[in-house]
Amino acid sequence: MLQPDIRLTIALVDYSSNKPPAKKINVNGPKGAEAERLVSAGRVDDDAAFELKLRPTRLQEFIGQTKAKEQLAIALEAAKSRGEALDHVLLFGPPGLGKTTLATIIANELGVGFQQTSGPALQIQGDLTAILTNVREKQVLFLDEIHRLQPVLEEKLYTALEDYKLDIMIGQGPAARTHVMDIKPFTFVAATTRPGLLSSPLRSRFGILLRLEFYTDDELRFVVERSAEVLGVPIDQDGAAEIAMRSRGTPRIANRLLRRVRDYAQVRAAGKIDRPTAQAALEMLEVDAHGFDELDRRLLRTIIEKYDGGPVGLNTLAAALAEEQDALEEVYEPFLIQIGFLDRTPRGRVATRLAYEHLGIEMPRKLSLF
Repeated sequence: MLQPDIRLTIALVDYSSNKPPAKKINVNGPKGAEAERLVSAGRVDDDAAFELKLRPTRLQEFIGQTKAKEQLAIALEAAKSRGEALDHVLLFGPPGLGKTTLATIIANELGVGFQQTSGPALQIQGDLTAILTNVREKQVLFLDEIHRLQPVLEEKLYTALEDYKLDIMIGQGPAARTHVMDIKPFTFVAATTRPGLLSSPLRSRFGILLRLEFYTDDELRFVVERSAEVLGVPIDQDGAAEIAMRSRGTPRIANRLLRRVRDYAQVRAAGKIDRPTAQAALEMLEVDAHGFDELDRRLLRTIIEKYDGGPVGLNTLAAALAEEQDALEEVYEPFLIQIGFLDRTPRGRVATRLAYEHLGIEMPRKLSLF
């Protein structure tokens, strides 16, 4: 009597649109702010169909991430030679670096089915139960944004990942009883941009942990050239290098900038992208040589001009910029800190010498009592 209920639930949640639930979630604030930016690493609405067209399907086609690819290639070959399901995989790192792409590549390399969902899409235990009881043998189940999975569902995952068993409660009240269902061995691939939010018991269930790093300019140039080839856009090496240099080390941003430069080239440069065309298009889009947009420059100018370079507290800075604190901390600051334009100190945010030089402002000398 239980199986029909499970199949009914899977029809409602399986292969869902992966959109966040209607209920407002606190972390959606920064994502809303990012969606307005051309240099946002987060996925925006019009990226989905474009990325699907450009996404590599095999590991050898995947550009960059040399260390992660080598570990994954060995694990895939070993699993195929033994005829077993691949160990569970955790992919973590900043957004836009290819976590979803690698998950689909794992399924393609193993020649098995692929099913995708996300942490916010799973709201009740029946959702997770339905998916797990319908997985096929050796199938890849991909869960994006696993850090947003509810704790009660996370605990239900433990036995499923370790023992391939699922505890199901049947009935209610004094008549309730527990039933253990066997699950066919499968490969669980999870992705997160915030690995620090995962609990230790959950992390310990993954046999393969792969950190994705930011791309170099050369790697991004290959990404741009490959994407342009797929799209049928004429581009030379210098034009691709110019787009790559301004892409914040992120393929998703590189592909998005390529789309905008392609539009500019078709209207004003006979359709071909070279360095002058790329420079003119990106200058029009207000994306500078470091990949900064107007919001990044406004943040740095506010710290330098209004607060003498800092330190300035997050609350004060958010009020001065009319932005949410979460948006500053999770959207604007990480890239500026990573490339050394901003320091996060116990007393507040401080603009570095690189920020002064980039904005063409003379750095004041610090007064000393000694």
